[in-house]
Amino acid sequence: MNGGRVIIFCAPSGSGKSTIIGSLMPRRELNLAFSVSATTRPPRGDERHGVEYLFLSEDAFRAHIAAGDFIEYEEVYAGRFYGTLKAQVERQLAAGENVVFDVDVHGGMRLKEYFGARAMSIFIQPPSIEALRRRLEGRATDAPEVIEERLARASYELTFAPRFDAVVVNDELEAAQREAYDTVARFVGAARP
Repeated sequence: MNGGRVIIFCAPSGSGKSTIIGSLMPRRELNLAFSVSATTRPPRGDERHGVEYLFLSEDAFRAHIAAGDFIEYEEVYAGRFYGTLKAQVERQLAAGENVVFDVDVHGGMRLKEYFGARAMSIFIQPPSIEALRRRLEGRATDAPEVIEERLARASYELTFAPRFDAVVVNDELEAAQREAYDTVARFVGAARP
């Protein structure tokens, strides 16, 4: 196959998606690279333009919207945009990278629709809402009302799971990481080392 492929990850907050993706990224045989999204927010800490994000002014972002340059984008807060530029992803794919997206379910659906068979969508699912509640409470980083908001959103997001190419239930982390690895390796045609 010419060029790379697209791997889309979605999950409710607290499902372990970032941990699972983090276990895959260093695996050289998978040749994974994160999608470099565009945003209107300012860089944080050591973030660099073109590495973590493409940092754009709101006017520049809106000009890209008007030109139809985005695969998907969202205004998360007033004037705070995030989006995926077609040209950026095509550059990464043309370089042979398998491009990883970590997006919400709506973004995931739009990306899958855009890339079709060139994309694999993977939903990371908690074993249950109660298990998710225990994880979120165990983090001790969110107020009770924030946890309730996250759980309500998770219930909604779980309704999208059947629309994904693969669902990995993260009941036991190592098993979920193996399943995610095997799913991605098959899709990109990587041989297990």
